[in-house]
Formats: sequence, structure tokens, C-alpha cells
Amino acid sequence: MDLKDIISRLKYFENRRKYPRALLDLPFEYRTEYSRRIRGGIVIDACELGFLIHSTENMLVGTRLKIAVLYREEYSLAKLEVFAKIVWKTFDKKEKRYLYGLKFNGILAEDDYKLKGLLRSRSEPSSPIPMRQVREEEVGEVLLSKII
Repeated sequence: MDLKDIISRLKYFENRRKYPRALLDLPFEYRTEYSRRIRGGIVIDACELGFLIHSTENMLVGTRLKIAVLYREEYSLAKLEVFAKIVWKTFDKKEKRYLYGLKFNGILAEDDYKLKGLLRSRSEPSSPIPMRQVREEEVGEVLLSKII
């Protein structure tokens, strides 16, 4: 097994998702397709395809939602709106809340741009120390020392 095989195997297990998730912890308000009443919840994490949310409301899998996520943008409050469908749910007994997996089924180009910027800003590690360039030989030495 050569160095390239080792690196590719480690990268495979690093993050197998096509669209990596970013932790958000942002408030949102939503309306269901069968009610005009506005409810609230928290977006736990997100990717370009959907959200993981929690809410105290019990909703059915398959329910369609209109969602407005509120977030801070520089010195003001911004909002991004999406249409989504509940694809799975579970009840967290300890916290007494429902967790839902949502898949987007409608988003405007402007809101898609906002979402991608938000995900990018939340997923980039903030490192105050500049990183130096690492040579491939150094990576191989470190990987081999961990394997052996």
C-alpha cells in the first residue's frame, strides 16, 4: 500500500457526505401546509439540501413547511426563506422535543446564495495561527507512524 492509498482511505472516512453539514443553532419560524399559524423552532445544523431542526410541535413525516431562518449578518438581522418537507422525525424524551430532518423542495436563487454563504461562514475553521505548507513526504511520515 503506497502513500496515495493511505491518504485516500483516510479522506474517505473523514466526511462521506456529498454536502457537509454545518452547525448553525439559529431560530426560525415556520408555517405548515395545513395551518396559517406561525410556530418557532431551532435549526441545529444544515447543508445545501436540508436542515436538522427541533421543535416542540408534533408534525407528520411528509408535511411541507415554509421556513424563515433568522441570522445575524454584520450589524443587522437577515432572513432566508425556504420550502421544505419533513423526511424523518424522532422524539427526544430527555429534552421533550421533536427532531426533524427536512429536505428542501423550493428555494429562491437569492436565498440559495444566502444559505451557501451562511454554510461557508459556519463551516470554515477560524484559525488565528497561519498554517504552513506541508510537504507530501511529511504527511506520509506522520501517517505511517500512526499506522505502524
